[in-house]
Amino acid sequence: MIALLRGELVKTLSTRTLLAFLIGGVGFSLLNAVLVAVASGTLRGASQKAEALSTLPILLMVWGLVGAAGEHRHRTAAPAALVARRGRATLLLARLAAYGVTGLGLGTVMTGASLALGLPLLRDQPGPDLDLAQIGTVVAANLAACVLSAIMGAAIGALIRNQIVGVVVLLVLNFAVIPLVAGAQEGLANLTPFGASSILSGMTHDTTLSIAAAGAVLAAWTVIVAGGALTSERRRDLA
Repeated sequence: MIALLRGELVKTLSTRTLLAFLIGGVGFSLLNAVLVAVASGTLRGASQKAEALSTLPILLMVWGLVGAAGEHRHRTAAPAALVARRGRATLLLARLAAYGVTGLGLGTVMTGASLALGLPLLRDQPGPDLDLAQIGTVVAANLAACVLSAIMGAAIGALIRNQIVGVVVLLVLNFAVIPLVAGAQEGLANLTPFGASSILSGMTHDTTLSIAAAGAVLAAWTVIVAGGALTSERRRDLA
């Protein structure tokens, strides 16, 4: 399993797609810090200030989807399974773990960028600054959201196997369907992976769902989707 994980990590880290998503993620983190800390008005509460330090988990979900689905688009899934000489589900499990590890790396860089710019900007806001415990919670929650979103995205990619269809569906759900659901029933939207990841990363605050509960919801969805992908992998053709 360690050898499989190492091989999947090498593939994941050697793609130009990773660099593109890294640049995009850092760019969003910096832009979000400026918009929230400077352009959104007065921030008094800790949850409002924490929003300036949030990342964009949907970006990590899209990255995982594009990468995992690309294994089938570029016809590398079948050779990888043959070379591994292990069960296809085991190989996919290693792939999901690799996306989790690299998702942690991406999340660390993105969160570091938001802290580097956001914290100095937040000092101009009234009220007490975020203390170390609050900053630690923000960092841990953002990293958890990035890791779980990357794994879920890879699992969705393994299920759908089509990059364009997968990305379009994710974006429509996140930016069109979920806001409509939230407008009608906020509690229901919070229980979706998109709503939970938004709360966990701090982009949504003052909700009925706590950060810990949002993390549990996102983790449950990740396990469900990954389980579906692993089950499907055993039954479907790789070609």
